[in-house]
Amino acid sequence: MFSERSTEPELMDDLSLANDDLRRNLQELEFINVWLGGHDVVRNGLNQVIKDPFLASFPENTLRIADLGSGGGDTLRMVARWARSKNLQVELTGIDANAFMLQYSTDLSEDYPEITYRQADVFSPEFAQQEFDIVICSLFLHHFPEAALASLLAQLKDQVRVAVLINDIHRHPLAYYSIKSLTQMFSRSYLVKHDAPLSVLRAFSRADWQRTLAKAGIESYRLRWRWAFRWQILFGPIAEKRHQNKK
Repeated sequence: MFSERSTEPELMDDLSLANDDLRRNLQELEFINVWLGGHDVVRNGLNQVIKDPFLASFPENTLRIADLGSGGGDTLRMVARWARSKNLQVELTGIDANAFMLQYSTDLSEDYPEITYRQADVFSPEFAQQEFDIVICSLFLHHFPEAALASLLAQLKDQVRVAVLINDIHRHPLAYYSIKSLTQMFSRSYLVKHDAPLSVLRAFSRADWQRTLAKAGIESYRLRWRWAFRWQILFGPIAEKRHQNKK
C-alpha cells in the first residue's frame, strides 16, 4: 500500500467542480495548510532564498513569484503577508486550471493588490514561455504521474531565474492514518475526507524524489524533510550556484 505511489485520481482533479462543496473543501484545505505545516514549509523556503547571496546579483527590486495549482489562494496570501513583513516588493501570480477556484481565490484576495490569478495549463507551450523569479509548487505535484512530473520539473528549471520551491507530502503510514482519522472526525467536506488520505498515497518518498529529479536532469537541489510529513525541495539557479561555490 505504501511501497509505491497510488495512481487513483482525486475528486479534486475534476476541473468541472464548481459548487459549495468545493468552496468548503478549499476552506478546510487552508486550515490544514496553516495548522499542519504547509505554510511553514513555504515560508521557511522563501526565507532561505532571500538570505542567499545569489539574490543580490539581480538588480530588479520586485520579485515575480508564481504559485502553481494555487487553489483557494491561501498560499499566495501568506506569501503576500510574508513579503510585506520583509518590506519586499513582489508580483504574485496564482496559476490554476479550475475557473471556479480562480474566482474564489480572487474574491478572497481583494486586500492584496500584489496578487493576480490566471487560468492556464502548466503543460502548455504558452505557459512554458513565461518566466518567473520563483515558482512555488505547494501540494500540487503529487497530482501527476512520474513521467509528467519529471517533464514539468525540467521545464520549470528553465523558467525560473532564482528557484523552484516545492512543498509536498511524505508518503508514510503515520501520515495516512493520522489524516484519515482527523478528517473523519472533524471534516464536513466529503471531498476532504476522500482526497486527504488519498493524497498521502499519491505522495512521495525520498527515493521517489531522487529518482524523479534525476529523470528531470536536475543534479543540484536541496531536499529536506519537514514537519508534518512534508518534503521541502529547492532547485534552480540558486542551488546550482551553491553547488559551484562548494567545488
